Amino acid sequence: MADDVAKITVETNGPYLVLGRVPLVRKESVDSEFGEPLTWRKTQVLRSEGKYLLCRCGKSSNKPFCDDSHEDVGFDGTEMAEQGQISERQKIYEGTKIVMKDDRSICTHAGFCGNRIMKIWEMIPKTDDTQIRAQVMAMIERCPSGSLSYSLEPEGENIEPDLPVEVAVTPDGPLWVTGNVLIQRSDGQPCEVRNRVTLCRCGASKKKPLCDGTHKEIGFSAK
Repeated sequence: MADDVAKITVETNGPYLVLGRVPLVRKESVDSEFGEPLTWRKTQVLRSEGKYLLCRCGKSSNKPFCDDSHEDVGFDGTEMAEQGQISERQKIYEGTKIVMKDDRSICTHAGFCGNRIMKIWEMIPKTDDTQIRAQVMAMIERCPSGSLSYSLEPEGENIEPDLPVEVAVTPDGPLWVTGNVLIQRSDGQPCEVRNRVTLCRCGASKKKPLCDGTHKEIGFSAK
């Protein structure tokens, strides 16, 4: 594969190797005065091109970059994420002129799926109100992992936000990969190519290389 093709390789019990001039940035959520995540903003560009290694074990002293700490700690990076299509694992919620699809196994707990009044699952039955439907769509499109997606009809194609080819480092959270970047497992098999993917960088996910929200449970700190 040509070096200019965007690709992430998961190294055996080691880091992520990013190839293909994929920009590396920092992004954080913009919250309301009530602490509700509303949208994302880019705060820093770390790399604009070139290949680089990103920490997967969570122990690097130079996060988000790898410093070979995985070797010192004997990191077990065994990949346990289900192979196959996300569509095989999704639960379907039908509303008015919208069909929400949910795969909770790869939820990162970013918090865009609700507000202080109600959660998105409670909003789906109310989507005959176009304002609520629009809010549901916006919430789903800001879900970093793509665990939530939607179509307009039961058999329709998913509507995806237009996202750049990029790797974003999120605060004390996963690596957010956007733009249909190819991710290759350590055994050489490709993961399903998706517009939005979150990769574990705390080292503790049970769905490696994907994030499953474990960083929240263990209080992972990227400092």
